[in-house]
Amino acid sequence: MNQVELKHIPVRPRNPLAGWERKVHWILFVLFLVNAGLVWERPWANGAPFVGKNWPEGLLLVLAAGTTLASLSRQLPTQNCILAGVVIGAAGASAETLGAVTGIPFGPLVYNPQNIGRPVFNLVPWTVPLIWVVAILNARGVARLVLRRYRTRLNYGFWLMGATVLLVVLFEFSFEPYASVVKQYWTWKQTRLPSDWYTTPWTDFFGWGVTAALILLFVTPALINKSPIKHPPSYHALIVWEALSFLFLTATAQGRLWGAASLIAGQMVVVAAFSILGSRSKSRG
Repeated sequence: MNQVELKHIPVRPRNPLAGWERKVHWILFVLFLVNAGLVWERPWANGAPFVGKNWPEGLLLVLAAGTTLASLSRQLPTQNCILAGVVIGAAGASAETLGAVTGIPFGPLVYNPQNIGRPVFNLVPWTVPLIWVVAILNARGVARLVLRRYRTRLNYGFWLMGATVLLVVLFEFSFEPYASVVKQYWTWKQTRLPSDWYTTPWTDFFGWGVTAALILLFVTPALINKSPIKHPPSYHALIVWEALSFLFLTATAQGRLWGAASLIAGQMVVVAAFSILGSRSKSRG
């Protein structure tokens, strides 16, 4: 084929949507980090704009969920990511609705709509499903980093689910003092248990673990990457985890909740260390 013939071969126009997942992911990720800095700075910025408003925290939650799903869409089909988000959000909202009505499985609590957002269909606040999406998907992303060396083993899927559940419970331990004491998103009623974790009954953490395990049983098939292409380790989930944990840490420390602050600081170091070490280790068959 000579050069004259090559000139007559039609050139396929470039797809303007090619790589849109990467672009959307970076836009949402940058916005998330900027908004996280804004929310973190508010307690020390007396008289600054948005002080006394709750919408920056709500926007932070939306951006955290958005950038998490966008990050997943770079490795999984977009429809799988959307399906996973819908299933996790719907299941988490259903469990929270059951808990608000019966006290099972988390314990008796009352939401404060003026702080956490208006309820949807008079059930649970609109922010609750997003909390579950952020907690489960980022816990799973961190667990993948920690267990990356074992990803070729036959029982890797079970270990991944177990590690994800443990991280979800750890996230709840870090989040509850911030949510119930500092921000007062909800109020826990007294139970017969002799102790609690900053007003949160111990049944809440058991309920979160059981609920997360059940959700993962249904949503994991949509999160399995069936592509033979090997992807490098993604640290997106770890960054989101550490950014949110740092927010919880500074808020609880400012509120003099030293036990909670110590736990959050400790888990940040341990989670980061295991994630980095696990992601850099060679696979073990």
